[in-house]
Order: sequence, then C-alpha cells, then structure tokens
Amino acid sequence: MSKIRITKQFSFETGHALYGYDGKCKNVHGHSYKLSVTVIGTPISDAGNVKFGMVIDFTDLKHIVKEEIVDHFDHATVFNKNTPHVELASELKTRGHHVILVDYQPTSENMVIDFAQKIQKRLPAGISLFSLKLQETETSFAEWYASDN
Repeated sequence: MSKIRITKQFSFETGHALYGYDGKCKNVHGHSYKLSVTVIGTPISDAGNVKFGMVIDFTDLKHIVKEEIVDHFDHATVFNKNTPHVELASELKTRGHHVILVDYQPTSENMVIDFAQKIQKRLPAGISLFSLKLQETETSFAEWYASDN
C-alpha cells in the first residue's frame, strides 16, 4: 500500500527575546506563528475500522499538537533559562504572566527542533513525523525534515 503524507496547520501567538543577539530581536517581542505538521504513514486498510482510509485522524493529530505545542506556547513568553533573562522571567511570573524557560536560544530553528521531539513521542505506531514548518513572519520560517535527521 502507498505511503501518504498528511498535513495539519496550527497558529499561536508567542513572545520571546534572543539574549546576546546583535539585532532588534534581543528585545522582547512576539510573533503570530504558523506551524505545519506533516506525518507519513499507510492508510488504514481494514474496512471494519472506523478510521478506514485514514493515515491518522486529523482530530487525533490536532489533539497531539495542541497538547504538546499550541496550548503550552500560545500567549506565552519564551526565554533561555541559561541567561540573565531568567530574572525577567521570574518578575513576569510573579505578575501572572505565562513564561516558558527553555534550555536553548528560542529561535525558530531551535523551537522547531523542540517541537519535532515533542510530537514524535506522541505519534501512534506506524505514523512518522515527516516534516515541520514553523513560520515566524510572512516571509521567514524554519523547516525540520525527518530525512535530514
């Protein structure tokens, strides 16, 4: 049976700052991120299965990505916990802000790697993560492909 790729798109708002960066992105700012998640697998061939003909139910993929990425990162501010931004993060948290501390510089490149790891752990047997595209602006994005990793 043929391998088929399916893609689901998501969007979320996230703030971040790049500590030590030599441009404007050293300042706290935000993006309207768009995340495209592509998985690959063989459509279910059992006519008795309610998901007959599907690689994965789009709703099931949606739940995985929402729980691992969207619900966690939406309207949060992301800082590298190994920088002085941890002090700003602490202050924001005391004021009720949703702050995520990560152990990497929160660039689109590093975020897409993090997202790939989170999503891969949740996919059912027989379904593989094929690629991710994390769009930071209308003209800027980072892509992750399983074949490259």
